[in-house]
Amino acid sequence: MLGSLGPTELIIILIIVILLFGVGRIGKIAGELGGGIRAFREGLKGDEKEAKEEEENIPEDN
Repeated sequence: MLGSLGPTELIIILIIVILLFGVGRIGKIAGELGGGIRAFREGLKGDEKEAKEEEENIPEDN
């Protein structure tokens, strides 16, 4: 059912959400969501750097 929503229905839903929450509050929520996604990506990059550093510091037994 949800997959059959067309552009008109999505616009109507968007208008209802804007009327319920207001433009300012939606902007604030979107900004916080974007900040959370950015922090998550930076955390992933940090984990990758730590893993590479650990691999470089492992002595090889030859």
